[in-house]
Amino acid sequence: MENKAVIITGASSGLGAEFAKQFAKRKFDIVLTARSENKLKELAQQLESSYGIKAYTVPLDLSQSGSAMKLYETVASLGVTADILINNAGFGLFGEFEETEMQKELDMIEVNITALTELTKYFGKDMVSRKSGKILNVASTAAFQPGPLMAVYYATKAYVLSLSEALANEWEGNGVKVAALCPGATETGFSSTAELSQSKLFQSGVMKADEVVEQAVNSLLETNKTVIIPGFKNKMLASSVRFMPRKMVPSIVRKVQERI
Repeated sequence: MENKAVIITGASSGLGAEFAKQFAKRKFDIVLTARSENKLKELAQQLESSYGIKAYTVPLDLSQSGSAMKLYETVASLGVTADILINNAGFGLFGEFEETEMQKELDMIEVNITALTELTKYFGKDMVSRKSGKILNVASTAAFQPGPLMAVYYATKAYVLSLSEALANEWEGNGVKVAALCPGATETGFSSTAELSQSKLFQSGVMKADEVVEQAVNSLLETNKTVIIPGFKNKMLASSVRFMPRKMVPSIVRKVQERI
């Protein structure tokens, strides 16, 4: 009997690499994609030798137009059926909106929104046809409120959460589960890429990547949750926003976001 297979974007490090390890432990074959070919190959070899599964690598830059379709076509050419899709690729950018680099923000929208939407569409249609499959879109606790100093990033994650909740409802009767993972500050390469390491948010305590992913995978495989928020503090953060005056929320977020 063949193993089930999971497709993981942004798989070379951080949450993506941890997703790969935890699914490999559960005897899933893995398709890994990210920009760094060497890191992907190293991870694939480690997974195959440690867990006896098949690990395929597809080096791609999802900020480039057409890359999502290329991934979908490559998976098909490998003869792999995507039982689970983990849309993990994404990045952020810190700074005043008028000063941040436009191209970086356009690339962010391409990865965080456009590629995620395309992959959800391509693989999701196949899942609906088979009446079987699971999609986990990595959003963030940022999805629950606007985020001064990271305005575009927060907006992209609000989109991911909204899309995931809508599709969870649309596909509920088709045997396809869609969920959004909304982690808070986590020990990954995200904070350095987004230039956030010295922010109050990341200095106030972060979760470990393996803890976040373990909760996410268990919830995806064993529960019907649509919104997965790892950690008690993150759950409280996400829910407390609903009880605050809307105009006050951006000011509070900004204070948390500012560098120490």
